[in-house]
Amino acid sequence: MVFGSAAVVGLCVSAVAEPVSIWISSQQDKLYYDDMVKLYQEQVDADFEAEVQAFGFREMPDKLAVAFRTGVNAPDIVQLDEVFFGMYLQEDTPFVDLTDRVEKAGFKNDFMPQRLKLFSHQEKILGLPQSLSAMVIYYRRDLFEEYGLVPTMFSTWEGMMHYGGQLAEQGQAFLAMDPSYFGIFLRQRGGKLFDEDGNFLPDMELAADTLEKMTELTASGVGLMPDRASIFDPVFFGGDVENNEIMAIMGADWYGLDMIQQFSSHMAGQWGIMPLPIWEGDEAARRTSTFAGQGLVIYKGSKQVDRSWEFMKWVMTDREANARRFLRGNSFPAYKPSFEDPRLMEASAFFGGDSMGRLLTNLAYEVPEVAMNAKRPMAVFMMREGMLNGALMGEQTAEEALQALKGALENAGGPPQE
Repeated sequence: MVFGSAAVVGLCVSAVAEPVSIWISSQQDKLYYDDMVKLYQEQVDADFEAEVQAFGFREMPDKLAVAFRTGVNAPDIVQLDEVFFGMYLQEDTPFVDLTDRVEKAGFKNDFMPQRLKLFSHQEKILGLPQSLSAMVIYYRRDLFEEYGLVPTMFSTWEGMMHYGGQLAEQGQAFLAMDPSYFGIFLRQRGGKLFDEDGNFLPDMELAADTLEKMTELTASGVGLMPDRASIFDPVFFGGDVENNEIMAIMGADWYGLDMIQQFSSHMAGQWGIMPLPIWEGDEAARRTSTFAGQGLVIYKGSKQVDRSWEFMKWVMTDREANARRFLRGNSFPAYKPSFEDPRLMEASAFFGGDSMGRLLTNLAYEVPEVAMNAKRPMAVFMMREGMLNGALMGEQTAEEALQALKGALENAGGPPQE
């Protein structure tokens, strides 16, 4: 009789449980997760309820800071970009240690290790990666045809400088430039912003050479810095892209699925995809790199950790959930079993018949690892706010700019305390 009463009480508690609160960093992803909640209810738990809220990419850290500090209306599940994730790598991180849960679920090896490591700290798994975030070059097929070009001409750095130089002589820039490219090129060459011991730019010689090569890109006219110095500004598409001022953009899978297709939707069929040019002579010789990408974490103060974990585990490993994340224009999954889904390998009409999935799965194992560090977000935003512009504009040497950046980081305070 006592057992039966306890069971009834348990059912009542379950029935009146508060909806799981999920904070998402874009409206596009909110639509996806709204659909995933419905699919989870249909396939797994009909009683599951969730409230999905969307905040801006840069707005999310501020919202989290207030929620964590006050404990008022704090989320259960948070979608965080890996750059912002670094802000919370303090001695006592605010996220649930998922290591034992991942081990028990038995799918640790099913995620690309480079991406799973992004949401880990001190050998603890704190989140699951949502995207592969492999870098490729998105190029204009129509402009390639007009100038008599083919992608293989740009398969090496030397080829890009040679054929890009010929374009520059005709007043045509090849590659849109962005300050974030420094870290991307450095990782492609086997370098790091931070090493495992927390040292910034451990290989300063390689870092300086990489920044010098970027300076060469802009000085030669092969690369073109957008008016607002960012490929992530919608104005870039209405200006440089719309006016054919550049022929190619370097971006991750999510950049092509979301931003390019959103802001240049009328150019369907005019885009193509190819790997990054190889840096000949480099030991790494990768055809890809990585930048940003999101994952899911669970707030340590959540009263619904188990329910949050069950949903999070499902949405990151379910075949249909992974397929829809790609097909809906969010990102290409980092969950390896999803690579076998033929829907992810289909040709894309928007990209002129290229299969993004086939190219990404070929490049997946070349995606470099990234060592997380509490000051990494600060370093990324300092670069994006112009601390390398002096070198790119020829006003400083590459090493001078990098040493100035290193000094600014050393003199800056630690990550925000929640």
